[in-house]
Amino acid sequence: MDELRERIRRDGRDLGRGILKVDGFINHQVDPALMMSVGEELARRFRPLAPTKVLTAEVSGVAPAFTTALALGVPLVYARKTRPVTMPMAVFVTRAPSHTKGGVTELMVSPEYLGPEDRVVIIDDFLATGSTIGALASLVSIARATLVGVGAAIEKGFERGRQEASALGVPIEAVVTIASMEGGDFVFA
Repeated sequence: MDELRERIRRDGRDLGRGILKVDGFINHQVDPALMMSVGEELARRFRPLAPTKVLTAEVSGVAPAFTTALALGVPLVYARKTRPVTMPMAVFVTRAPSHTKGGVTELMVSPEYLGPEDRVVIIDDFLATGSTIGALASLVSIARATLVGVGAAIEKGFERGRQEASALGVPIEAVVTIASMEGGDFVFA
């Protein structure tokens, strides 16, 4: 998608160690028009799989997941990192390492919102190491739901995320794939 590629070239920053700063338009300050385009593109690719839910992790994945769910006409469920008092005590829970924050985070979903009847597409802002996608896929499995696809706004093709996610046996889609980003020179696949 040319619009996202151009925005990454213009406003993205390579912070080193494989970290791409896009918080000015994707995951801190959000460009709604750009995210609508991303969501519509991901929805176009996943619509034939008849998903009934979109799943992501709070917070950074919410914008592309929300617009994808909106375009598909299905609910968005986001895995929480902390349990609010309104969440039941019995939840689906897993752990995921965070590349940008360091450490390990718990992800939890209420069984009220994810179950065996659901066909789930996982959407995140990035497909990088695959650890968040793997953790979300684990939640889908624990809920006995059916995973039908994995998508991301941006794939870092130079990391192992696609290889990790391919073990899930579902289609993997990225709106754009960055082959390399040495010194801020973004090369797209």
